[in-house]
Amino acid sequence: MSAMTVITPRVDPPMAADETAMLTAWLDFHRSTLALKCEGLTDDQLRLRSVPPSSLSLLGLVRHMAEVERYWFRTVLLGEELTDGLYWTKQDPDGDFDNVDTADVAADFAAWHAEIAAARSASAGLSPDTVAERPRRGQEVTLRWILVHMIEEYARHNGHADFLRELLDGTTGE
Repeated sequence: MSAMTVITPRVDPPMAADETAMLTAWLDFHRSTLALKCEGLTDDQLRLRSVPPSSLSLLGLVRHMAEVERYWFRTVLLGEELTDGLYWTKQDPDGDFDNVDTADVAADFAAWHAEIAAARSASAGLSPDTVAERPRRGQEVTLRWILVHMIEEYARHNGHADFLRELLDGTTGE
Protein backbone atom coordinates (compact mmCIF):
# COMPACT_ATOMS: atom_id res chain seq x y z
CA MET A 1 0.00 0.00 0.00
CA SER A 2 0.97 3.60 -0.32
CA ALA A 3 1.78 6.03 2.45
CA MET A 4 -1.74 7.36 1.97
CA THR A 5 -3.79 4.83 3.96
CA VAL A 6 -4.92 7.07 6.86
CA ILE A 7 -8.42 8.49 6.70
CA THR A 8 -8.17 12.23 6.09
CA PRO A 9 -10.65 14.32 8.02
CA ARG A 10 -12.58 16.66 5.78
CA VAL A 11 -14.50 19.41 7.53
CA ASP A 12 -17.28 21.27 5.76
CA PRO A 13 -16.59 25.01 5.64
CA PRO A 14 -18.73 27.12 7.96
CA MET A 15 -21.89 28.65 6.56
CA ALA A 16 -21.18 31.95 8.32
CA ALA A 17 -17.69 33.26 9.08
CA ASP A 18 -15.48 36.23 8.34
CA GLU A 19 -13.86 36.38 4.93
CA THR A 20 -10.46 34.99 5.89
CA ALA A 21 -11.92 32.12 7.89
CA MET A 22 -14.30 31.27 5.05
CA LEU A 23 -11.62 31.30 2.33
CA THR A 24 -9.18 29.34 4.47
CA ALA A 25 -11.84 26.76 5.34
CA TRP A 26 -12.74 26.25 1.67
CA LEU A 27 -9.07 25.89 0.76
CA ASP A 28 -8.56 23.31 3.51
CA PHE A 29 -11.70 21.47 2.36
CA HIS A 30 -10.27 21.14 -1.15
CA ARG A 31 -6.82 20.16 0.12
CA SER A 32 -8.36 17.34 2.14
CA THR A 33 -10.53 16.34 -0.84
CA LEU A 34 -7.42 15.67 -2.91
CA ALA A 35 -5.92 13.68 -0.04
CA LEU A 36 -9.11 11.61 0.22
CA LYS A 37 -9.02 10.85 -3.50
CA CYS A 38 -5.55 9.35 -2.98
CA GLU A 39 -6.21 7.32 0.15
CA GLY A 40 -6.03 3.56 0.15
CA LEU A 41 -4.24 3.31 -3.19
CA THR A 42 -0.94 1.65 -3.92
CA ASP A 43 2.02 3.64 -5.19
CA ASP A 44 1.50 2.13 -8.65
CA GLN A 45 -2.16 3.18 -8.66
CA LEU A 46 -1.18 6.73 -7.68
CA ARG A 47 1.22 6.79 -10.64
CA LEU A 48 -1.30 5.46 -13.18
CA ARG A 49 -1.87 7.86 -16.10
CA SER A 50 -5.33 8.88 -17.27
CA VAL A 51 -5.56 8.63 -21.06
CA PRO A 52 -2.71 8.94 -23.57
CA PRO A 53 -1.18 11.31 -24.43
CA SER A 54 -1.95 12.94 -21.07
CA SER A 55 0.57 12.44 -18.28
CA LEU A 56 -2.10 13.17 -15.64
CA SER A 57 -2.03 10.96 -12.53
CA LEU A 58 -3.08 11.35 -8.92
CA LEU A 59 0.56 11.52 -7.86
CA GLY A 60 1.17 14.13 -10.55
CA LEU A 61 -1.70 16.19 -9.14
CA VAL A 62 -0.21 16.00 -5.63
CA ARG A 63 3.19 17.04 -6.94
CA HIS A 64 1.64 19.84 -9.00
CA MET A 65 -0.30 21.18 -6.03
CA ALA A 66 2.88 21.16 -3.92
CA GLU A 67 4.42 23.36 -6.63
CA VAL A 68 1.36 25.64 -6.74
CA GLU A 69 1.29 26.04 -2.93
CA ARG A 70 5.01 26.80 -2.99
CA TYR A 71 4.75 29.38 -5.75
CA TRP A 72 1.79 31.38 -4.48
CA PHE A 73 2.57 31.42 -0.79
CA ARG A 74 6.36 31.33 -0.66
CA THR A 75 7.45 32.98 -3.91
CA VAL A 76 4.63 35.48 -4.36
CA LEU A 77 3.31 36.20 -0.86
CA LEU A 78 6.62 35.97 1.05
CA GLY A 79 8.88 37.04 -1.81
CA GLU A 80 11.24 34.06 -1.45
CA GLU A 81 13.59 33.63 -4.38
CA LEU A 82 13.09 30.03 -5.45
CA THR A 83 14.57 29.29 -8.87
CA ASP A 84 13.59 25.74 -9.78
CA GLY A 85 10.58 23.93 -8.46
CA LEU A 86 10.43 20.80 -6.42
CA TYR A 87 9.81 18.68 -9.52
CA TRP A 88 10.28 20.94 -12.52
CA THR A 89 13.18 22.81 -14.05
CA LYS A 90 13.41 25.21 -16.97
CA GLN A 91 14.54 22.24 -19.07
CA ASP A 92 11.69 20.03 -17.75
CA PRO A 93 8.75 22.37 -17.03
CA ASP A 94 6.21 19.53 -16.65
CA GLY A 95 8.33 17.37 -14.36
CA ASP A 96 5.64 17.43 -11.67
CA PHE A 97 3.34 15.44 -13.97
CA ASP A 98 5.80 13.69 -16.27
CA ASN A 99 8.32 12.20 -13.85
CA VAL A 100 6.17 10.07 -11.56
CA ASP A 101 7.11 6.57 -12.78
CA THR A 102 9.94 6.14 -10.26
CA ALA A 103 9.00 8.93 -7.86
CA ASP A 104 9.11 8.36 -4.11
CA VAL A 105 5.40 8.57 -3.27
CA ALA A 106 5.88 9.02 0.47
CA ALA A 107 8.44 11.80 -0.09
CA ASP A 108 6.14 13.53 -2.59
CA PHE A 109 3.20 13.48 -0.17
CA ALA A 110 5.50 14.74 2.61
CA ALA A 111 6.63 17.60 0.34
CA TRP A 112 2.99 18.48 -0.42
CA HIS A 113 2.12 18.51 3.28
CA ALA A 114 5.21 20.61 4.03
CA GLU A 115 4.20 23.18 1.40
CA ILE A 116 0.68 23.31 2.84
CA ALA A 117 2.17 23.94 6.29
CA ALA A 118 4.43 26.65 4.84
CA ALA A 119 1.41 28.24 3.09
CA ARG A 120 -0.58 28.29 6.31
CA SER A 121 2.35 29.84 8.14
CA ALA A 122 2.92 32.43 5.40
CA SER A 123 -0.67 33.66 5.47
CA ALA A 124 -1.37 33.35 9.20
CA GLY A 125 -2.64 36.58 10.67
CA LEU A 126 -2.53 38.51 7.39
CA SER A 127 -5.40 40.58 6.11
CA PRO A 128 -6.95 39.44 2.83
CA ASP A 129 -5.99 42.91 1.59
CA THR A 130 -2.28 42.15 2.01
CA VAL A 131 -0.57 42.92 -1.29
CA ALA A 132 2.24 40.93 -2.84
CA GLU A 133 3.93 41.15 -6.21
CA ARG A 134 4.27 38.40 -8.81
CA PRO A 135 7.92 38.05 -9.75
CA ARG A 136 8.86 38.58 -13.40
CA ARG A 137 5.37 39.95 -14.11
CA GLY A 138 5.34 42.94 -11.80
CA GLN A 139 1.64 42.48 -11.04
CA GLU A 140 0.25 43.21 -7.62
CA VAL A 141 -1.93 40.51 -6.13
CA THR A 142 -3.77 40.36 -2.82
CA LEU A 143 -3.87 37.47 -0.39
CA ARG A 144 -7.62 37.37 -1.11
CA TRP A 145 -6.88 36.70 -4.80
CA ILE A 146 -4.31 34.03 -3.91
CA LEU A 147 -6.78 32.23 -1.63
CA VAL A 148 -9.56 32.36 -4.23
CA HIS A 149 -7.17 31.18 -6.93
CA MET A 150 -5.96 28.29 -4.75
CA ILE A 151 -9.57 27.21 -4.13
CA GLU A 152 -10.19 27.31 -7.88
CA GLU A 153 -6.97 25.41 -8.62
CA TYR A 154 -7.78 22.63 -6.16
CA ALA A 155 -11.44 22.45 -7.22
CA ARG A 156 -10.49 22.04 -10.88
CA HIS A 157 -7.88 19.40 -10.16
CA ASN A 158 -10.18 17.60 -7.73
CA GLY A 159 -12.49 17.11 -10.71
CA HIS A 160 -9.58 15.42 -12.49
CA ALA A 161 -8.92 13.38 -9.35
CA ASP A 162 -12.55 12.20 -9.34
CA PHE A 163 -12.15 10.70 -12.80
CA LEU A 164 -8.77 9.19 -12.03
CA ARG A 165 -10.03 7.53 -8.85
CA GLU A 166 -13.12 6.17 -10.62
CA LEU A 167 -10.85 4.76 -13.34
CA LEU A 168 -8.72 3.02 -10.70
CA ASP A 169 -11.31 1.34 -8.51
CA GLY A 170 -14.77 2.71 -9.27
CA THR A 171 -14.83 4.97 -6.20
CA THR A 172 -16.96 8.05 -6.76
CA GLY A 173 -18.12 10.89 -4.57
CA GLU A 174 -17.41 14.48 -3.85
